[in-house]
Amino acid sequence: MEKNNKKAWLYLLPALIFLAVFMIYPLIDVFIYSFEEGYNSASQTFNGYGLYNFEFVLHDPYFIQAVKNTFILVVITVPLSTFIALLISLGLTSIKKLRDMFQTIYFLPYVTNTLAVGLVFMIMFKPTAYSDGLINVLINWFGGNTVDFIDGPYWAKMFVLSFYTIWVVMPFKVLILTSALASVNKDYYNAARVDGTSSFRTFRKITLPMISPMIFYLVITGFIGAFKAYNDAVALFGTNLNAAGMNTIVGYVYDMLYGEGGGYPSYASAAAIILFAIVLTITCINLLISKKKVHY
Repeated sequence: MEKNNKKAWLYLLPALIFLAVFMIYPLIDVFIYSFEEGYNSASQTFNGYGLYNFEFVLHDPYFIQAVKNTFILVVITVPLSTFIALLISLGLTSIKKLRDMFQTIYFLPYVTNTLAVGLVFMIMFKPTAYSDGLINVLINWFGGNTVDFIDGPYWAKMFVLSFYTIWVVMPFKVLILTSALASVNKDYYNAARVDGTSSFRTFRKITLPMISPMIFYLVITGFIGAFKAYNDAVALFGTNLNAAGMNTIVGYVYDMLYGEGGGYPSYASAAAIILFAIVLTITCINLLISKKKVHY
């Protein structure tokens, strides 16, 4: 047995080294950076340890705006994308003919380059000298006024960012939920049919509990992914997200490191630790809720 354990640890060694070098060490390094006050990137020196970096970040209006944008994005996109993906998955499951073709169509956005999709969305939503964009053409057709969704009001920019984010994450969720629905034991449905149970009650009492672990998985990963949003905003509004008022927490961290006013790893580390604390807290809350709502 001891010999087998040594062999198992030997097999795990490459993965453990990888995790230690690229995950554990950077996390410790970021934690230390976040407490170093007055850090100078050129001389690699600092004045001492304290909480000033956190105070600066928490009072920075750009960070507060980034937190606001991120939370709005999370609240809108996570539940809405999961709900729509569930409806699409139920529809795909009920289709007999051309099911594989429809599944492929719904999965295409997942394998398409993010920036390419963002460019298409810009063309659809942004008015230009030659066109008001496809969406504005539809709005005008119904009697509405042209709206600049890229450089216009805040609500319009948040709408297109949420729409874009839902579009990008939808294929993965549809794939997972379609697989979950296919794995439900058909004997339960046959028994419900014999008892004369309605379709809605069958879905609520059988389908939903049976796929609840997958729904919970998608909610957890959805929260984490939405809190890490950055590429989506860049694809739509460019790299100067502060000027557009559409920065996210991850974007703020990047700007503090590499942006025009960057070169402040201590501030970036403090913001990253705050993001880590937020995500960890919400994940723990979801885990507590799952004990009562998820059926394993």
